[in-house]
Amino acid sequence: MTSSYGLAGKAAVVTGGTRGIGREVARQLADAGVLVCVTARDAADVRRTAAELGGVGVAGSVADPAHLSEVTALALRAFGRIDVVVNNAATNQPYGPLMDADPDAWRTAFTVNVEAPLRLVQCAWRAWMREHGGSVINVCTEGATHVGPHIGAYGTSKAALLHLTRQLAGELAPRVRVNSVSPGLVRTEMARFVWEPGEAEVAAGLPLGRIGEPADVARAVVWLASDAAEWITGADLLVDGGTRVRAAHPGGYAVHDRLRSYAPPQP
Repeated sequence: MTSSYGLAGKAAVVTGGTRGIGREVARQLADAGVLVCVTARDAADVRRTAAELGGVGVAGSVADPAHLSEVTALALRAFGRIDVVVNNAATNQPYGPLMDADPDAWRTAFTVNVEAPLRLVQCAWRAWMREHGGSVINVCTEGATHVGPHIGAYGTSKAALLHLTRQLAGELAPRVRVNSVSPGLVRTEMARFVWEPGEAEVAAGLPLGRIGEPADVARAVVWLASDAAEWITGADLLVDGGTRVRAAHPGGYAVHDRLRSYAPPQP
């Protein structure tokens, strides 16, 4: 990352920032000179990640509005500004057919995946962005625009997040840019049940021949946060290894076949 991105000296909040995509986003932002505040549920992970990045952090659940206010206040105390918000924390539960979905788990999916991003943006807007501007990036999914087996709650909530992204882009312009990144299958713990142990089969079904890495998505997030994307808002950037065009690729439905045949352990 180079200074031409115009990010040095800015400050960011990254939710779910201690593992997987969120941690890599936080690391790449820090490498670009951004002051980073991370949040996640595990306090030890938050302390370790914040120390490694030279930033700050606070543990808690994004489902708790008080925690989101706490995150905002911490970032302002530590850095005096909030220029970037990355809504990365998510849940993929309840997993399975929607006819069997537990109502409480369904509501939790929307609380974590849709309501929490809105609440955090509200906090950042009122505390800093309304007067000073900024950039919001919501981590969505390529599955937000099509259906898949067993992930109906996740996909539906992420489809709502995709629409929320566009709505906020219109409402907060021109001060704040709001975009989303939609990853395909990425090598994270959250998606481990899809790609392991049949990684070779799944990778062969993707046009670009491999599953994604957190760094692939993080680079897209950092770019959208930067001055290089200053005339982009309301956009959704696919980072999916060609998943959207896999119908034309031999063996292109290996991921869906694995989803149909495998039920991950319930939390």
